[in-house]
Formats: sequence, C-alpha cells, structure tokens
Amino acid sequence: MPKLNENYLNLKESYLFAEINHRVKAYSEAHPEKKIIRLGIGDVTLPIGSKMIEQMHEGVDAMASSETFKGYGPEQGYDFLRNAIVDYYARNNVSIEADEVFVSDGAKSDTGNITDLFAQDNVIMIPDPVYPVYVDTNIMNGRNITYIDANAENNFLPMPDHSKHADIIYICSPNNPTGAAYNYEQLKEWVDYALENDAILLYDSAYECFITDESLPRSIFAIEGAKKCAIEFCSLSKTAGFTGTRCGYTIVPKALKFVSSKGIEMSLNAMWNRRQTTKFNGVSYIVQKGAAAAFSVEGMAQCHENIKYYQENAKIIADGLAKKGIRYFGGVNSPYIWFECLNSMDSWDFFDYLLNNAQVVGTPGAGFGKNGQKYFRLTSFGNRENTIEAMHRIDQLF
Repeated sequence: MPKLNENYLNLKESYLFAEINHRVKAYSEAHPEKKIIRLGIGDVTLPIGSKMIEQMHEGVDAMASSETFKGYGPEQGYDFLRNAIVDYYARNNVSIEADEVFVSDGAKSDTGNITDLFAQDNVIMIPDPVYPVYVDTNIMNGRNITYIDANAENNFLPMPDHSKHADIIYICSPNNPTGAAYNYEQLKEWVDYALENDAILLYDSAYECFITDESLPRSIFAIEGAKKCAIEFCSLSKTAGFTGTRCGYTIVPKALKFVSSKGIEMSLNAMWNRRQTTKFNGVSYIVQKGAAAAFSVEGMAQCHENIKYYQENAKIIADGLAKKGIRYFGGVNSPYIWFECLNSMDSWDFFDYLLNNAQVVGTPGAGFGKNGQKYFRLTSFGNRENTIEAMHRIDQLF
C-alpha cells in the first residue's frame, strides 16, 4: 500500500470557493425562480480588448501554415512577451531583465508551485486574513506556519515584528481579500526585515493594475534592496481579463542567491528555471501573443478602460456601504471591498443571510482566516446592472 501525503488531512474539508459554490447551488436548486447576483469570486465579466483578440487570432492563423506553425515553445515564455513585460515595468520606473521573467498560466499556480524551491523546515510567515492558496499549499507540504495579525487597528497592513524570525514571508498588495495597499515606507520596512533575517518575500502583485494613487508602489522592486530578497508574482487575469485564457508571470531576480548546507551557492533564478523546464510545458503561443499585446500602449489603454469600469463598480459598492454607516476597507486601489458583517454576525452566517434574503453572493471573511470571522468581501467584477441591483437589495435589507 502506498504511503500518502497525510498533510492533506490537515486541510479544511473543501477549498473556500468550492464551499461557496456548493451552498449557492443548493439554494438555486431549491429556489429556481430567484435571480442570484454573484459578487463573491474574483472573476471578471468584461470581454478581452480588441487588440489582444486581434493578436490571438494572428496566433491561431499561424498554426494553419507550416511556415509559421509553433510547436513546443520555451518553458520560460517567448522572448517577445518577456521583453514586453520588461518594457511595461520600465514605464513604471522599475528595472528588471528578461531572463528574470518567467511566463506561466497564472499567479495562483506560481504562488503554490514556488514552494518546490524551499525545504520543509522553513518558518513561513503569512498574514491573517489571507488568500487561502498561500496557507493550503504550505499545509500540503507540512510546513510550519506562523501568522501575523491584519486587523482594523493596523488597517489590515501588518508590519514586521523584528523580535520574531521568519524564512519566507507572503505579502499581497493591493491585498486580497482586504483591498489594503502598502506604501513605499511600509514595504521598505518589510524589505529591511527580510534582509536582516536572510529571508525571502513572496510578493503577490496580481492587483497592481488597480492602483490609482501614484504614491503607492506597483512592484516590490520599486523598493531599494528588494532584488536581494523578493520574488514577485503577477497575473493578466485582472489586468487584461485573462481569467479564462490563463497567463501570468513570476519575476525571480538573479541576485537571489543563498548558500546551501554544504556551502554551495544556489541561485533561485536557476532553480526556478530548472523547476519550470522539468514540470511545466509553457503557456500556449496563442495566449502569449494576446498577452504581449496587453502590454503594448494600445492594449494597456484598452485594459485600463475595463479596469476603470470595475473601479466605478467598486465606488458604487463603497458608497452603498457608507450610506448605511458600514465600516469598510478597500474599494480604492483595489477591486475588493472588505466590510464588517452587520449585527455582529459571523461571516458564514452573514453569507447565508444575504443569499437567503437578498440573493447576493459574497465571500465570508472566515474563509481567509480567523481575523476575517466578522468580515465579508464583495468584488467589483460584476456587471454594472447587477452591482447596482445588489446594493439596492442590501440597502433594502438593512
């Protein structure tokens, strides 16, 4: 009989969004006449911009001719896309190199797969509340996790405790689920902490495209010293609406080098390259054609039109909560609005209450950690009509 990875026994029974879908499906089957508005999962609703679609069609057409046909591509991504990402960062005053960019099928995959590079006995520091993938992938690997509290008192932006040591630290800014975003000074403190502790920051910047405040950094590499202690993950899911086409990228600086227990210098850039060439076959040429177009000036302008639409949805939600006197976080520089459950309800009770009485689906904060127990998340990714209707229903309910 095979010995199984018994760390899976330590996971919650189901992934957060699987449980949400289960409850919504049960309600829908019992009440088929009710219109359910989903503002829970962070899936976009607007179509991909025409510039990206045009280039994807060009990629499809290339497959129809032996002269332009593409088979296996480089696991790290085609040069045309890696260079387009480098140019995008340069426009945001951040310098990276093409061979530090690794194209993938999304930030979710990479934030989970990056754990392959690290030994089991590392101390992992994760904020609470947090995107569940960070926690679950480390539980699957049997790692020791220490949590730091994100709460209303620190505006859901926890800072390092220099009396405590960690080897690997997860940071997401703008944050999922809370919508909070670190400024330069706060991120510099995290970089300094990582350098002091000889630690690695795993920095998820999947929502950087929603930053409108020019005083906020879009990349960890805007911070001095970050290339010696940070890996950055990003995604086109929200930037360009690629949730269905799947494309993201991870930046692993060549300066990230550590000495092994045997005294051998090891490069995380080289290790990640080795991992990807072994376990990953690359993103399709067709998708990468569209992704490269997203980083062009014309493509990014189209992306920003969609992002502006979602930002207006976020304002509708935030204004609706403010009208009711409900304290909330996010909604600016972020597609997420994080607010206190009414009447001191627990978040799963509040989820069921909204579903049963207003037919509005959000995400219970308890799914993101103990500090989310009394909080709830709504997303701005619905269409305008549904967003307005959802807030009208909430207004009438309370």
